[in-house]
Amino acid sequence: MTMRLFFTILLLVAWILPAQALQLRDPESHFFDETFGDLQEELATAKEQGKKAILIMFEMEECPFCRRMKSKVLNRDDIQDYFREHFLILTMDVEGDLEITDFQGNTTTQKEFALKQFRVRATPVFQFVDLDGKPIKKGRYTGATSDADEFKLLGQYVVDERYKETSFVRYKRQMKQEKKELKE
Repeated sequence: MTMRLFFTILLLVAWILPAQALQLRDPESHFFDETFGDLQEELATAKEQGKKAILIMFEMEECPFCRRMKSKVLNRDDIQDYFREHFLILTMDVEGDLEITDFQGNTTTQKEFALKQFRVRATPVFQFVDLDGKPIKKGRYTGATSDADEFKLLGQYVVDERYKETSFVRYKRQMKQEKKELKE
């Protein structure tokens, strides 16, 4: 009887510990920052808060890959905490008629902003913007990442400013190789 109780407790502990290690939270309130549509103001806020950049997720309501990112990656507390520490994070509806003020102070709609200034034609698009309001040249990722680890690596790529010297694909390869060498 005691052996059975021991295995039952062991099974419960093994089941509970991983659940406690990762918490899932609503990305709308825990990943994205609230915005009032003035991107110049958002730049000032990002600078005041010591952020590395602004991250814009271009999305649309019917996008299955956007939903996948929100339900599998952006809802994780470890992802939310890391990205909120380093970036001001905004969402932009590529079909939205909501009026915004862009980084240059011009009035436009979310739809026009996405299409004309960032040439977004597929979603999701994750675009990092520097604190001068300019898109980071190699700081754009189109589509859903394969998993949360890849998305976090994308954030680290920008935080460490590796985009200045290499592409994200090469950076991923290099990090994978370094991780493999550490295990050996």
